[in-house]
Amino acid sequence: MARIAVGGFHHETNCFVKPDTDYAYFNTHRDRPPLVRGADVFQWLRGSSFALGGFMQAMEAKHELVPLLWTSGGAGGLVTADAYERITGELVGRLSEAMPLDAVYLDLHGAMVSAPFEDGEGELLRRVRAVVGEVIPVVISLDYHSNVTPAMVQNTDALIAYLTYPHVDRPQTGLRAAKAMEAVLERGRPAGRALRKTPFLIPLNDQCTLVEPSAGIVARSKVCEDGLLNLSYLAGFPPSDLYWCGPSVIAHAWTQADADRAADAMLREIVLQEANFAVAMVSPEEGVAQAMAIARTATKPVVIADTQDNPGCGGNADTTDLLKALIAAKAEGAVMGFLCDAEAAKAAHAAGEGASITLALGGRTGPEPVTPLAATFRVVTLGAGKFNTTGSVSGNRPVDLGPMAVLETGGVRVVVTTKRMQALDLAPFRHVGVEPTAEKILALKSTCHFRGDFQPIAEAVIVALAPGYYGADPALYPYTKLRPGVRLRPLGPDRVA
Repeated sequence: MARIAVGGFHHETNCFVKPDTDYAYFNTHRDRPPLVRGADVFQWLRGSSFALGGFMQAMEAKHELVPLLWTSGGAGGLVTADAYERITGELVGRLSEAMPLDAVYLDLHGAMVSAPFEDGEGELLRRVRAVVGEVIPVVISLDYHSNVTPAMVQNTDALIAYLTYPHVDRPQTGLRAAKAMEAVLERGRPAGRALRKTPFLIPLNDQCTLVEPSAGIVARSKVCEDGLLNLSYLAGFPPSDLYWCGPSVIAHAWTQADADRAADAMLREIVLQEANFAVAMVSPEEGVAQAMAIARTATKPVVIADTQDNPGCGGNADTTDLLKALIAAKAEGAVMGFLCDAEAAKAAHAAGEGASITLALGGRTGPEPVTPLAATFRVVTLGAGKFNTTGSVSGNRPVDLGPMAVLETGGVRVVVTTKRMQALDLAPFRHVGVEPTAEKILALKSTCHFRGDFQPIAEAVIVALAPGYYGADPALYPYTKLRPGVRLRPLGPDRVA
């Protein structure tokens, strides 16, 4: 029986949005647990849809797991120095107190940029390695959107990535990490490590693993096969401004030759597919017109993805251009979810169901030229915002979105929340009395995760480019740290120093 420290620290940083992500936000229970410590890690994460839940499932009966802390700030602006140092310092401090140990497993994201360190996970892992030394193995799991750096590879002994986007295999990723951990405990730390970066960035809309070429690429991943501990592909998170931003191939192997051979072969496969990464996108008005035309004869809802206001990519979930397009087109039977406006939710609860309220909805946080939707709304239904998610991406997760309301104007309804949540689950709609399968048009603030639950119930999916803080085209990002010579999208322009 081994003594294994476990913990996690997640953040997917969009360096081009505000506000920064502070310590209080990590401590807030939203669509994921708050910051939890010690035995509370087990209480919140056991059986969860996160990778640590899967790791615990595989290892609790066989080994002694020592919980450190676990927290997730989701996606958002730069992690403040205060938040980074307090959380990293506490995690590393608890790790020091837990010694002696036989191994460490950390459930990380891989795209965290903090005010003091652009490579948030690399610095964390450097500190972890400084505590445990050069003998104790460190195994990590990472999000598919990780921007992997040399420090992350060198300070770990196995790096296991999600294989899906939408992320429906997070617990299974924990199981794969447990398999790699067992191999390292048996054989010791591997000698071979390889990191390869593609010469181009891949926009998030083009990274979906439900279709080619990403489906075929992730299928080449390995855990404990052919002399490898892992062969992992990670598509990267373009809105993170750091030198090592972009897709990666990583191999940990028992020999350096095996690591290099496997990483080089997978990289060649990805580079040959460069021209095949593409998703068609249209304006809000075009998207609404297409959706209405399809909906006339459809037997299932038509989905419009409001991709650039996705809070899962750092958007604020309150832009109004797609909503305005729906109203202007008189798209009756359309419902949007989920627009975050705490003031509007509060006003709706004060007025009560059936009341009419006049307010300026959303659109207060930018970007230009987004403006609020000033209108008179009918309060259709209200909800407390506390429920469990039900879908393939979220799993059975307790959620607290604060007071919620369904508001209607011009025949179009919008589900309003107090806290941000990406539209990746059916449960928030049903919590406020909206049955997604019965609607004509579903406008969703999401980029790809919505496909896990909503694509199976959809007649068609349309991706709309309404303004928002997640820019779907990385060539438009004002990078300052990204290495020169990288194409900013497949077949796109190079990043110039």
